[in-house]
Amino acid sequence: MLIRLLYVSRAVAPDPGRATDTILSQSRAHNLNNGITGILCYGGGIYLQAIEGGRNAVNELYNIIVKDPRHSDVVLLHYEEITERRFGGWTMGQVNLSKINTSIVLKYSEKPELDPYRVSGKVSLALLEELMATASIIGRG
Repeated sequence: MLIRLLYVSRAVAPDPGRATDTILSQSRAHNLNNGITGILCYGGGIYLQAIEGGRNAVNELYNIIVKDPRHSDVVLLHYEEITERRFGGWTMGQVNLSKINTSIVLKYSEKPELDPYRVSGKVSLALLEELMATASIIGRG
């Protein structure tokens, strides 16, 4: 059974650039071996991540993320059984939210800075799908 999980968290490091690079490289290595795909958006001290895969693998990964000291305020936004993956082309795609067109963010947010804590999980997922459609996701593979 396939699952899609979406969560938001805050970066703990004052300059999360190095932590983000480490998270991405570790995710890609781990996910490839565990059948997990997804996308990580970051910017403004916030991580927004969608992960897809088998129920046990996704649940185990989420439990690791919740305990990861690089994150705080981890909140589950969306969790569903799926029939197919939306982010299957990425072991962990990435989007730097500070580099996307603000008009895309404004479609889903009151302000030009996305705050996933203030919108529904469905809205955050819709944003991720639009980023995929507009080729804003990098790091294929």
